[in-house]
Amino acid sequence: MRVLEEAHTVRLVDDDLALAAAREAFLATGDGVTFPVVVGHGGRRADRFTLKSGTVGAETGVKIGSYWPGNDAGGIPRHGSAVILLDQRTGRLAAVVETAAANAYRTAAADALAVLTLARPDSRVLTVIGTGHQALHDVRAVARVGSFATVLVAGRRPEAARAFATEIRRLTGLPARAATAEAACRAADVVITATTSARPLFDADWIRPGAHVSAMGADAPGKQELPPRLYERATLFCDLAAQSRAIGELQHAPVTAPVTQLGDVLRGRAPGRVSATQITVFDSSGFALQDLTLAAALLARADQHRTEICE
Repeated sequence: MRVLEEAHTVRLVDDDLALAAAREAFLATGDGVTFPVVVGHGGRRADRFTLKSGTVGAETGVKIGSYWPGNDAGGIPRHGSAVILLDQRTGRLAAVVETAAANAYRTAAADALAVLTLARPDSRVLTVIGTGHQALHDVRAVARVGSFATVLVAGRRPEAARAFATEIRRLTGLPARAATAEAACRAADVVITATTSARPLFDADWIRPGAHVSAMGADAPGKQELPPRLYERATLFCDLAAQSRAIGELQHAPVTAPVTQLGDVLRGRAPGRVSATQITVFDSSGFALQDLTLAAALLARADQHRTEICE
């Protein structure tokens, strides 16, 4: 059995690897298989975990994602992630890949792929709602695939938004500044939401025609970032439709609302954006195939590095 510990994977992962693995996973949604998500908690109900499993190509396995908020007191990250791969022939453990840091790249890559596929090519203003660790990864990944001229940051605390904008300028070189949620949404060509919210972050009327919205915060029942009225104006896309309706943002969408999986757009089986005035919404609930392709890519890169060292 192979083991890639966190100290190793954090050195292997980058945006290019994560985006390539994401594209592979989304393209495989028509052939791969995912199984129902398990949501549980530890001895304290605030300590939560999810199990996401599936089969894609040569890979079968499960991702365990954990959120232990009390870890802050001990200086330990609250979020943990590990992918367990099984041997397809025997069902025995083939590999364990720790992906706490890599998971942030993986999540950001889904939003970047959606922006690359669904946003207007002439999008110039990128708005992010949220000022946490994942939001920073998302902005960096999305900025790489677009031609943005400026970034607007909206957060609950103005001082956090200002500090976040400073960090964006350092990481991307793009002009960035803090703004209210209304001002940031009204000016945006692309809106990214990356929070743990359980209620809408903005008003549907603030999103202008032609904008694209990528939401990644909802990954459990009750979580919500988008206003339901936005679904009346937008064309809806997601990673996996059934999962998005169960634990993702689209749990709040009308059951009759048409939803297209991004993988179908990438494979040419469904249209994406069809007009410059169309509002597109993408919900990333996070799916197992992306975790499996990421783990496989990390193992392959580890092998490549080992070969290069040997040579």
